[in-house]
Amino acid sequence: MNVFFFIFHSALIVFSLSGWFWKKTRVANLFVLSFTGFSWFILGIWYGFGFCPSTEWHWQVRMRLGYNDMPKSYVKFLIDALTGLDMNAILVDILTLVMFFVALFASVVTNARDWRKRSRATC
Repeated sequence: MNVFFFIFHSALIVFSLSGWFWKKTRVANLFVLSFTGFSWFILGIWYGFGFCPSTEWHWQVRMRLGYNDMPKSYVKFLIDALTGLDMNAILVDILTLVMFFVALFASVVTNARDWRKRSRATC
């Protein structure tokens, strides 16, 4: 399960950041980004800002494996694991938030453009 979550969550992050590039994945990308925003900002009211169910489940798996010093942020965990560095958690959170809003903006713009083209074609 640890390997599954590592691959799944990493792929989800890559898709979140780049899924708006391709016309066929734009709607799914907007859905994933919307769910991410809902999780971070709405569920985050109760579970802490930036709450992610995938991170929570992965941390539960890792705790059962004996890893008890997990950072709050999955992105920090990924960067640290892949680079061997100990990145500043606040910097990682800021960069994560900026990248999220850039991807969300790009997804909304590209989806809106596609919807406008589709509606013009049907008129």
